Amino acid sequence: MDMAKLKRIRRTRRKAGIRKRVFGTPEQPRLTVFRSSKHIYAQIVDDVAGKTLASANSRSLDKGGNIDAASGVGKQLAEKAKAAGVEIVSFDRNGYRFHGRVKALADAAREGGLKF
Repeated sequence: MDMAKLKRIRRTRRKAGIRKRVFGTPEQPRLTVFRSSKHIYAQIVDDVAGKTLASANSRSLDKGGNIDAASGVGKQLAEKAKAAGVEIVSFDRNGYRFHGRVKALADAAREGGLKF
């Protein structure tokens, strides 16, 4: 088995373990992160209603997918969440390690006013 496939399988297993515990409610929706090789995406989801309340990505910021872009996405997402009336969220790192771009996004979202 090649390394890329093995990494994908391991991330899927981690993701399943996280999703067993993290669930978005109307009072405390889920903030989920997706990281690609070029960009980073985040959205706030109410799993009960199956609706996305707010979303942001680095494609709209024209910064690429680096740590600066991740912080910009976190700030932008916090502003949109405030506008949607969301203050408290559950953080879903989606199987990624909490460091680098994922950590930068989370820290910026906290600075923007989200609590998790």
